[in-house]
Amino acid sequence: MSGVYGVWHFSFTVADLDRSVDFYAGLLGFELVHRQEQDNDYTRRLVGYPDADLRIAQLAVPGQPRGVSTHDLELVEYRTPRGAPFGPHRNRPGAAHLAMCVADAPGEHARLSKAGVRFVSEPQEITAGINTGGFTCYFLDPDDITLELVQPPRHRLPS
Repeated sequence: MSGVYGVWHFSFTVADLDRSVDFYAGLLGFELVHRQEQDNDYTRRLVGYPDADLRIAQLAVPGQPRGVSTHDLELVEYRTPRGAPFGPHRNRPGAAHLAMCVADAPGEHARLSKAGVRFVSEPQEITAGINTGGFTCYFLDPDDITLELVQPPRHRLPS
């Protein structure tokens, strides 16, 4: 077999691993699968920092089939070397975001707003494209990483 045949995980670098686990697991409902520290030679070679010392948490979306990796999201805190924040600049090349499927975007917006989550927008009705009739909105995690709630139109929701 050659080429890509699956996605292992997606990853975000965070300033405070414990705070981010609380946000993603406690508030958004991801399942914490595993935590580990990576202070070893292979990790230093992998990330390209000769003094790298990382804390990592692996999380999964509940109810989704588990692939070989057993997790969907990896959160990485660089204890060494610390980096400067990227900020909420969605228009910068290299910026990324994670979109999560929800059944009720306005309801999740209200719940998360009440918990102090910072939103870029209220839920917007999708008026063009394959998801016409659904709703979507952007919000920020504790490190200003852009996240998105997507409520697909009724005909695309699981039965």
